[in-house]
Amino acid sequence: MQRTAKTSGRGHLRRRNRLALLGTAAAVTLGTGLAVSDHDEATARTEDVIVGQGADHLPNRTASDWVTYADHVLVVSATSEKEIAPTQQEVERGEGTVGRTVTLTVDKMLWSRPDAPRPAPDTWEYSAMGWQFQDGDTGNRTKMALIDQPRVEPGHRYVTAVRWEETACSPGDAPEPAQWRGLGEGSEVPFDAGVIGQGELEGHSRTAAQARSAKLEAGDDAGLEDQLAGRGEDALVQELNAAHPHEPETFGPARPRDICA
Repeated sequence: MQRTAKTSGRGHLRRRNRLALLGTAAAVTLGTGLAVSDHDEATARTEDVIVGQGADHLPNRTASDWVTYADHVLVVSATSEKEIAPTQQEVERGEGTVGRTVTLTVDKMLWSRPDAPRPAPDTWEYSAMGWQFQDGDTGNRTKMALIDQPRVEPGHRYVTAVRWEETACSPGDAPEPAQWRGLGEGSEVPFDAGVIGQGELEGHSRTAAQARSAKLEAGDDAGLEDQLAGRGEDALVQELNAAHPHEPETFGPARPRDICA
């Protein structure tokens, strides 16, 4: 069974950007693609953040999803970030994207799969959304984010469900290096001050009260993050320990993948 990324809820972008954003998002560890829908130019930027839609990597909405697909559930702190220069083609064109990697430090492990292929890391480099630049000036930039997901910014904490994936090859694509990957939109959760849902989301700070309000807006579409909004790590651990794995599903765009020789 295939499902598409959740598009309802708190984000709303919405113009067709001239940049090749689809290729940009392929480097983001949580998504396999990014699409921007048609909308009035005036609503394309919400408080100086361009928000796009991405396809989730794996099911991630429920506690059962997390214990089915994740190797570890971790509390992490974003400690630093590095910029990735745009391509020469983008510079010559006068518009493009400045990429970003963020160093994540593991503060605590909340849950692990008994047969996880490797221990949780102490740190790793997370491939994050960066900025769009225009007018030939890489300093004239606007933040980019994915709908309903944190940008993952230094100074903030998050809960994340991750899995280890070996180097893989897809016909016509460059090999994907072995890496820690999240499951998708619902598996990266703001966690400032130890409160689920509180912290950075889509490049903006969100309070616990706003997170609880989002739960009400989500209604029947509420995921694990929404259900536990405003609570602490103990509530999440309890849900994970009570959850049972289900039959794995095919999720997101189907692409042939083989282990690289």
